[in-house]
Amino acid sequence: MNINYKLSNYDFKLPQGLIAQKPVFPPDRCRLLVLDRKTKKITDDRFLNLTDYLQKGDVLVFNNSKVIPARLIGKKITGGKVEILLLHQIKPNIWECLVNNLPVRKQISTELNFSKNLQGKIIKREKDTAQIKFNLSGQKLMAQIFKLGQMPTPPYIKRIAKANEYQTFFAQKLGSAAAPTAGLHFTPRMFKKLKQKGVQIKFVTLHVGLGTFQPIKVDNITKHQIHEEYFELDKQTAKRLNQAKKENRHIIAVGTTSVRVLESCTSLRCHPEPVEGSSEGEQNKIVALRQAQCDNFLQPQKGFTDIYIYPGYKFKFVDALITNFHLPKSSLLLLVSAFAKTNFIKKAYHHAIRKKFRFYSFGDVMLIK
Repeated sequence: MNINYKLSNYDFKLPQGLIAQKPVFPPDRCRLLVLDRKTKKITDDRFLNLTDYLQKGDVLVFNNSKVIPARLIGKKITGGKVEILLLHQIKPNIWECLVNNLPVRKQISTELNFSKNLQGKIIKREKDTAQIKFNLSGQKLMAQIFKLGQMPTPPYIKRIAKANEYQTFFAQKLGSAAAPTAGLHFTPRMFKKLKQKGVQIKFVTLHVGLGTFQPIKVDNITKHQIHEEYFELDKQTAKRLNQAKKENRHIIAVGTTSVRVLESCTSLRCHPEPVEGSSEGEQNKIVALRQAQCDNFLQPQKGFTDIYIYPGYKFKFVDALITNFHLPKSSLLLLVSAFAKTNFIKKAYHHAIRKKFRFYSFGDVMLIK
């Protein structure tokens, strides 16, 4: 397999007018681009027709993480605007954050004022992030974050998004610093259509943070390291997904974050079984054959993952993917390039640009099957 590991191979030019500044309404009225990995066929359609490409028994796996209003704007005690992005809660009063408008060398011990009730101090500096200790903790701190914070839409969106625009309707577990955007297209109406089709719906959790949206800064993509993000796969969900896989039903990940949970939790399992009524030699041969017949299965777990998927990766559990159009030179574009092959993704993106599909967080969506 000849793979180009140069970051420049995963670049493309996008007209500014194709960067969606707001979602269509309702969000399930967006366009759908269908990629068939076997036939290399590309089909233009509407997202409302998604069920036409699914079968009874297919399983859609969603990320149910809920976005916090993680962008806080304040001032240094000495004056000057500061903007922070909350990434991960370390202690009840300490968060890992990105800090803008403040030189790195001056960050330690810098005091920040967000309101008369909320202040913070930078107590530690990492390579890409800082730790901020707030004067409040727990629920009191979270109440102020929800009062003062803005939805953490990416910088290419030039407007402040409404809370319901940048949140999936099924979000449950608070903790993301960015939305799992593939899920934004789904509505209660779409869930009803899926259930009527006999498609199952399951949920995992990955709190989107720096690992998902951090830009790649190295020329050789294999040298990039992903910042770890918290995830959960519960026992009951793992059991049902394993059963679906055993029955050869398709596992369809909704979004790259769901892919990363499933692939992080997949292990190889073999099934040697005793054999009755044969000689010892024949039994040994049959057992050896059965040992070679292994499958991938999910192990329920929770913790942090830094799984980095780029071309050359062999997918273990995911059969199809629903995903947005991603930024050039991003780890998300590398993941879909690994799933559908780089040249096919390039062809699909050029097609989408030519047909004026809308790109990025509030844009249109792809089904890669």
